[in-house]
Amino acid sequence: MGRWIAIIAPIAIVVVLGVGGVIAITAMKPEPAKNDEPRAGLNVFAEPVKAGSLTITVEAQGEVRPKREIIVAPQIAGRVTYVSPDFVDGGFIKRGQVLVRVEPADYELAVVRARSIVASAEQGLAREIAEAELAQKDLTDLGLADASPLARREPQLAEARAALESAKAQLAEAELSLGRTAVVAPFDGRVRERSADIGQFVSPGQSLGNIFATDVVEVALPLKDADLGQLGLPIAFSATPQNPGPRVEFSAVVGGQPRTWAGEIVRTGAAINSQTRQINVFAELKDPFGEGADDGAPMAPGLFVNARIEGAKLDNILIAPRAALRGDNRLFIGDPKNGKLSIRPVDVAYSDRTGAYLRSGVEPGELAITSPIQAAFDGMSITVLERLPDGTVKVHGEKKKADADALADAGTKEGGEGSAQ
Repeated sequence: MGRWIAIIAPIAIVVVLGVGGVIAITAMKPEPAKNDEPRAGLNVFAEPVKAGSLTITVEAQGEVRPKREIIVAPQIAGRVTYVSPDFVDGGFIKRGQVLVRVEPADYELAVVRARSIVASAEQGLAREIAEAELAQKDLTDLGLADASPLARREPQLAEARAALESAKAQLAEAELSLGRTAVVAPFDGRVRERSADIGQFVSPGQSLGNIFATDVVEVALPLKDADLGQLGLPIAFSATPQNPGPRVEFSAVVGGQPRTWAGEIVRTGAAINSQTRQINVFAELKDPFGEGADDGAPMAPGLFVNARIEGAKLDNILIAPRAALRGDNRLFIGDPKNGKLSIRPVDVAYSDRTGAYLRSGVEPGELAITSPIQAAFDGMSITVLERLPDGTVKVHGEKKKADADALADAGTKEGGEGSAQ
C-alpha cells in the first residue's frame, strides 16, 4: 500500500500544479484590443461620371452600287464596224461618246430612197394644187357656185398633201435609223463589261455591254425602327435643300489601307422588309472617282462598306462607362466616404460600346462602379478603387483602412495570437 502511495503522490502533485498553472496564466492574459472600424468591403473599380455632349451615331453596313447602270444595246440590226478603244472592261467613257457603230450603208440607201419619195410627193402636190386652181376657175366661168367637192378636186388635193406627209415621215424614220447606227454613251461613266466586237452581227435590243454613271453611287443601309428614331428619320423621308439628310461616314479597307468617304442620307425605302423587319435608308456619295475619293481611292461599286450615320446632338448629357450600366436603366454608384454601394435608376438617352449617356439619375463626379458584383444590394460594403490617368490606382478611404489595420496589428502584438474583431 505504501508503495502505491509513493508512486501516485508525485503524479497527483504534477497534475495539480499543471492545472493550476494553466488557470493562473489564463486569468493573467490581457483581453485583445477591439477594433471599432468596420471590416473592409469588396474591392471594386470605379470611374467618375462626366458631363458633356453627344452626337448620336448609328452603324450599318451595305454594298456600294451605281445609281444609274444600263445595258448598252442597239436599236437597229447590222454588222459592227467600229468599237471605241474606251469601250473595254473598266474603261472611262464620256457623255455623247460613240461606243459602237453599226454598218450604215443600208440605212444611207434608205435615206436616199425616202428623199426620192418626198420629192415625188412634192411634185404630185404641186400638180394637184395647179389642177384644183384650174378646176375652180372653170367652175367660176360656168357660174356653178354649188359644185361638188370632187369637181373642185378637194379630195385629190388632200390625198396629195397626205402623201407628202407620209413621205416626209418615211424620210425622218430613215434618217433616225441612220443616226442609230452609232451607239453613244448617255452619261459620263465607266464600263463594267463588254460583250461585242468588230464584225459581229447584232440585233435590236441585243446586249453589247454594261456601263454605269460615275457621278453618284449609293448604298442601301438596313436599319431597325429604333435606329430610325435615334436618327430622327421618318419612314417616308426624302432629302431636300431645306431638309437635308444626316451625314454618313463610309469606311472600308482598300489596297490594304483603311479608307473613308463622306456622304449623306437622301431617302428611305418604300416598305419594311417582312422577314428582317428592317427598312433600307439610301446614302449617296457624289463623284466617287473624283472629288469624293479618299486620296485617289474611289468608293467603287461592289465594295462592301461600314457606315456611321450621324444623328441628333444631345447637350448637357451625363457620360458613364458602358460597363457601369446594369440591365437597361440601373447604375452602381460607389460612396467612397462611407464605403457603401448605391443602386440608382437612371434615364438612359443612348448607349454604345464607348459609354452610357444619361439624362438624369446621377451627378457629375460620382463614381460609377465598373467591376462585376454578384448579389449586389443597396448599402453593400465596398472599397472603391479608381484608376488614375497616369496608370496608378487610388484606393478611396485608404488612410482610414490603414489606421484600422495598424490598430489591429497593435492588438495582435499585445495579446499574442488574438485577432481584431
